[in-house]
Amino acid sequence: MKTVIFHNPRCGKSREALILLKEQNQDVKIVEYLKDIPTEKDIKNLLTILKLKPIQIIRVKEEVFKEFKNKELSDAQCINLMVKYPILIERPIVVKGNKAVIGRPPQLILDIL
Repeated sequence: MKTVIFHNPRCGKSREALILLKEQNQDVKIVEYLKDIPTEKDIKNLLTILKLKPIQIIRVKEEVFKEFKNKELSDAQCINLMVKYPILIERPIVVKGNKAVIGRPPQLILDIL
């Protein structure tokens, strides 16, 4: 079973997570989510596995989120924002089977392997 990482190669934590997965001899599938943008369905599936609400995986300090920061957003609006602006998706997200975790810090990934 492959371990999937939603990866941004420009992010230090994401790179650390990928190194950790390789050190653990994981068969890794890398999803560069800024190039291969997750669909609404993909994000909903991730949220189900993570057991989190959409706002919990949004990078609220990103520049593109500033105009939405003080607004009450529905789950659907948060998901739509992540589809439109994938830079808002927290990283790295690692999925192994029916388990997933946001790898911040990367050592949290060990809990699902």
